[in-house]
Amino acid sequence: MSKVLIVGGGAAGMMAAIAAATNGNEAHLYEKNEKIGKKLFITGKGRCNITNASDIDTIFQNIVSNKKFIYGALYTFTNDNVIQFFEEAGIPTKIERGNRVFPVSDKSSDVIYGLSKKMKESGVILHLHSEVSEIVVKDGQFNQLILKDQTKVTGDSVIIATGGLSYITTGSTGDGHKFAKELGHTVTDTSPALVPLVIKENYIGDLQGLSLKNVEVTISTSQKTIFKDFGEMLFTHYGVSGPLILSGSSFVNKLIHTEQLYLKIDLKPALNYEQLDKRILREFNQALNKDFKNSIDSLLPKKMIPVMIQYCKINPDKKVNEITKEERKIIVKALKEFTLTITGVRGYNEAIITQGGVNVKEIDPSTMESKINKGVYFVGEVLDIDALTGGYNLQLAWSTGYLAGISV
Repeated sequence: MSKVLIVGGGAAGMMAAIAAATNGNEAHLYEKNEKIGKKLFITGKGRCNITNASDIDTIFQNIVSNKKFIYGALYTFTNDNVIQFFEEAGIPTKIERGNRVFPVSDKSSDVIYGLSKKMKESGVILHLHSEVSEIVVKDGQFNQLILKDQTKVTGDSVIIATGGLSYITTGSTGDGHKFAKELGHTVTDTSPALVPLVIKENYIGDLQGLSLKNVEVTISTSQKTIFKDFGEMLFTHYGVSGPLILSGSSFVNKLIHTEQLYLKIDLKPALNYEQLDKRILREFNQALNKDFKNSIDSLLPKKMIPVMIQYCKINPDKKVNEITKEERKIIVKALKEFTLTITGVRGYNEAIITQGGVNVKEIDPSTMESKINKGVYFVGEVLDIDALTGGYNLQLAWSTGYLAGISV
């Protein structure tokens, strides 16, 4: 039996502790907060989207950074294993739209309860209010933890599961990145991910609160498309948010400082340009004597009409029967390619996850152990791995945590 010390009581840390203890080790979990799972509690708007029930290929398609690195972990502890784990912990699950998996109760507290139950059953020793200030390595081998109160705890190995920088109020303050650097590791540039986007156009504020469903969004540079998907989005006072936008933001971070990026919204993706033109012509033929501003209410949400008129640069008081074919083309293009300028992303406190982290080239993908220091393991969001929304990021946490736990 070896003594395993786990730093961080989030998803990856709890799973690592359970796996280590179930494997016959003495597992101690150190959490600086007054309770475990604080970020998990707010995940999925408090419902906790624990994984995704899609096939493994689809899961890999939704991983943004370093998907090859994660192969071993994902195949060792799959999404099916995660569902089975929670079912056995007395937390029945259900599958919703997009194959998202939730507890039947819709309560993240039940997920945390299930993990707590498993920790208790497997013999994990939990230390709350226990902030780790230093990780000590001697001769390339883990030696001990030093807590904030200067208590020293020796052990055979340590699993660092401190998360990233998103939702700082839950305790994600970049401790793991600091530990990694002190231990000789490289930490790649970090940035907020799965986060709302900031838009340049000042009329965006007029659309605040407007939600669009069944639209297609494209994010591109002047040269190439970097993201394209179909779904829901929301306008805010500073820009755009919603599921589509959050996923797209993961591709924005890598280019925002070097390229001008554009957000293109197809408001009528079910119709091609020709079909949409015919529909507009039908609408106009039924409203020949109306002003332009009063003729497109069947095409757009009411809140969007003044903005679209401004965008098209067509006189709002112009009679429909005076609108030219060229002006109609402008309207069609505006509905198919409503284009906005992206100037940045919102901060870590609005980001679901952190992009960037401990360089995975310095981590053994078959165990999650550091290639620099024996007995030191990194799991979860502290690593330079991230995925899109839909339960994929929690899957990465469960998989890496489990793999490290059985490898110590």
